[in-house]
Amino acid sequence: MRYVCSICGYIYDEARESIPFSSLPPSWRCPLCKAAKSAFAPEKKEAAKSPATPVTDLEDSKELSAGVLAALCTSLARGCEKQYKEEEAGLFRQLGEYFTAAMSENSETGLDGLAELIQQDREKGYPAVKASAEAQNDRGTQRVCVWGEKVTNMLNYLTEAYLESGETFLEDTRLWVCSVCGFIYMGDTPPALCPVCKVPDWKFEEVKGRDSV
Repeated sequence: MRYVCSICGYIYDEARESIPFSSLPPSWRCPLCKAAKSAFAPEKKEAAKSPATPVTDLEDSKELSAGVLAALCTSLARGCEKQYKEEEAGLFRQLGEYFTAAMSENSETGLDGLAELIQQDREKGYPAVKASAEAQNDRGTQRVCVWGEKVTNMLNYLTEAYLESGETFLEDTRLWVCSVCGFIYMGDTPPALCPVCKVPDWKFEEVKGRDSV
């Protein structure tokens, strides 16, 4: 049986591996993007898609927090940059900055608050935007949502691991961020290609902690 990483698409093929996927320890992570074991699911054959249900409004979007909207607009801006749509990217960046400013007025989030915002993004933010994009047959936004959702899921796994392990989670490793889609990679060097948006390694920037004073 084959299991597929929902973040980067890495396939764990039991026929080629010596250990069944179910026997892997809970701490096992994706060899490519370091996603948690829970990010994997059995490979499924593509089923015929039914027509998308038209969406006449976005009532759910009224409940989205400023943080969720800031994250969505920032991801959409990066996706537009990838497609060389500078005007659209600029507009999404302005929206992202607006919602970021609105969020900063109530920024006592901490890591627990960040984890909650990420969860809201996964449960409400992307589903609402994807539904609207599918209804409008907006393939560009749909693609951006695919990238953004994968990055958000990765942030969720990393946040959970950090909350569980603390500072030891970051020991003896380096952090790299894709400047196009925001994907975070842990390793001595960035990957040759971003697992999410497929840009080369030179598009990654290293994240360094602040120097202690």
